[in-house]
Formats: sequence, structure tokens, C-alpha cells
Amino acid sequence: MKKTPLLNVALSRLIASLGHGDMLVIGDAGLPVPPGVELIDLALTRGIPDFVSTLRVVLSEMQVESHVLADEILLKRPPALQALDELTATAVLGTRQLLSHDAFKHLTRQARAIVRTGECQPYCNIVLIAGVTF
Repeated sequence: MKKTPLLNVALSRLIASLGHGDMLVIGDAGLPVPPGVELIDLALTRGIPDFVSTLRVVLSEMQVESHVLADEILLKRPPALQALDELTATAVLGTRQLLSHDAFKHLTRQARAIVRTGECQPYCNIVLIAGVTF
């Protein structure tokens, strides 16, 4: 049995297959999934699972070099932003890049997969760019 907190088979398998520079998106319930991009749908109902809990579990297995947010998150300031700022300050998320929400959605076309949460706060979406552990 695994020792890390991530129990979802599809998500764990995906993280194990990531190479340096690959992108994984964790999105809110409304983020569109581009055709051809794998969807790992964790959403059960409004708010379950939430964005921050999902992100923290993914980070228990994934080495992140940098991340991308839509700059609109800084204007709307959902509660998740505080956790994102803390994870950035402690270097868990690496460096931050900001894009417009439209550019962010365009970037998701290059992702290996999108993880859909039940989050319903605005702009709670992140592109995680895989790093290496060596």
C-alpha cells in the first residue's frame, strides 16, 4: 500500500509519468477542458474536493519547478490565494508566472492532463510545471 496521501490511481499514475517541463493543471469546476487533453475528474459536488486540498495532495507526490496563474486571481482574491502565496513563498510551487485568463486557458491545451475539482471560487486554477528531484 502507498505511504503518500494520494490514493487516486489515475492521478498517481499520471504524476509518475511526468517528465521535466510537463504541465499538469488543477482546475475549478468551470475550467474548460480542451479536446485531446486528459481529464481526471475528482469533482463530487460544489466545493468537494476543494482546490487547495487537491493541490496539497498533488504536491505530496509531484516535484514542481514553477506554476502559472491567471492574473485575474489577484483581482478577485479568492480564499485559495493565501495558500498559493504561502506555497510560493516556501518554494513548494517554484516561481510564479501570471497570464490573462484567456492566455491561461490557451496554455491548458499543452497540459498532459487537467484535474477537475469541485471548487466554485473564481480563478482557482493552476498550471503546475514539473521539475526534477536531482
